[in-house]
Amino acid sequence: MQKILGILCLAAAIPAAATAQDPAAAENASENAIVVTAQRSGAPMWTIDTPTGTIILVGEIRAIPKTTPWEPVRLEEATKQADRVILGAKPKVSPGDVLRLIFSGSKFTKLPDKSQASEYLTPDQWARLEALGTAHKEDYARQSFLLTSFQMLRKELRFNRDTADEPSDVVRKAADKAKVPTTRAATLRGEDIIDNLADAPPAAHIPCLNAAMDAVEAGPDTVEKRAADWRRYDIPGVMANPLESALGQCWPWADDTLGSELRTIWVEKIADVAAAKGTTLAVVPLRVLAESGGVLDQLDARGFDISGPEWK
Repeated sequence: MQKILGILCLAAAIPAAATAQDPAAAENASENAIVVTAQRSGAPMWTIDTPTGTIILVGEIRAIPKTTPWEPVRLEEATKQADRVILGAKPKVSPGDVLRLIFSGSKFTKLPDKSQASEYLTPDQWARLEALGTAHKEDYARQSFLLTSFQMLRKELRFNRDTADEPSDVVRKAADKAKVPTTRAATLRGEDIIDNLADAPPAAHIPCLNAAMDAVEAGPDTVEKRAADWRRYDIPGVMANPLESALGQCWPWADDTLGSELRTIWVEKIADVAAAKGTTLAVVPLRVLAESGGVLDQLDARGFDISGPEWK
């Protein structure tokens, strides 16, 4: 009987001793649980273990079709357990910025000085654009190339119709509800954004136009395939998708000034939180994470230990 009581006492003492002597183990277990919960959402993500905690980078694509089988609820649960959240850059638009946009509207929607698209494009590019305009009963001759590009993607591919919740929206709402501290990677002045777009010459948007025409010619199936590859963690497949390529080659991402800033802020923000204690959950545009020379490449070059899907 005494032997049995001794064994029971020893068994009861073991977990108590472990808890008392190893609080770090309990903290690590909690961080691992958050990672597992987030991964069960189905969104591709990468984790970085630091000396003081864990960083979770969720790779976001916008306009996910409702048919894509992912679980936003799991990402919501993980967000509520995180110590902090980082979301993408937010434009700060003032009433004055809105008025400037209204009064300068034609500057953003039309080519300058009554010029025609054929004056900026090669004969092959113009023939291609004219053929698409005829097929879709649209006149693209005077429209700005950026407006034409987004119009084609929206109307012909319908990529932003019947969409599901996006990771950034899921995380933002969950963090607000759970009062998890949230910061933005940056706040961009509306005035700077408008000036940047207004100053761009028509030729700057021709790569965007070419990529948009590629996407439209590839057909609407490219929308579903992009989302399916995202869900399968086929990151190179997503990056090579004509729709994702078009979105990445259009303003603001393709702009030398604004696009560069949007990328740099993420690397610095993540490097800063590497010293923070606990779990940081960040939602980052996938194209910014996985492109050649992008955030993951830069963090890898800095020596961060990154776990997750192959991105190149």
